[in-house]
Amino acid sequence: MKAKAENYMKEALKLAKSNIGNSNGGPFGAIIVKDGKIIAQGANEVTSTNDPTAHAEIVAIRKACKILGTFQLDGCEIYTSCEPCPMCMGAIYWARPKRVFFAGNRKDAEEAGFDDSHIYNELSLPLGSRKIPTKQIMAEEAKKIFEEWNDDDKKVKY
Repeated sequence: MKAKAENYMKEALKLAKSNIGNSNGGPFGAIIVKDGKIIAQGANEVTSTNDPTAHAEIVAIRKACKILGTFQLDGCEIYTSCEPCPMCMGAIYWARPKRVFFAGNRKDAEEAGFDDSHIYNELSLPLGSRKIPTKQIMAEEAKKIFEEWNDDDKKVKY
């Protein structure tokens, strides 16, 4: 298992390294493996697509889900060149792979200019104390939509 995991991680690290200098985005790469086969890969595309969500993990998850024809990555493993940021971890939890491996950690990323600590800090604050003002409005109307969803017999649960 260890040798296979390291081989997959080498592929994710190659993607990260190849993303340096090609103007696509930051030095991050991710691959998704199912049944011992790489089914999707992604490198950071934030600056080339002007999409702040185009992190390597998100790019790879989108490709893998399209290939598999599902919104969940059951039985898959994700190998990523760096510890996933809060957004990517959220996407990973929604995709439900069986495990995640990462190489660099958030401190390594911070030292390279990719600091997510402000996001971790903000998420722990009450809504009214955050730097980006966040306020709930029209809660009752939203609740009615969720009630309608709960009553819909054609919904696809996830």
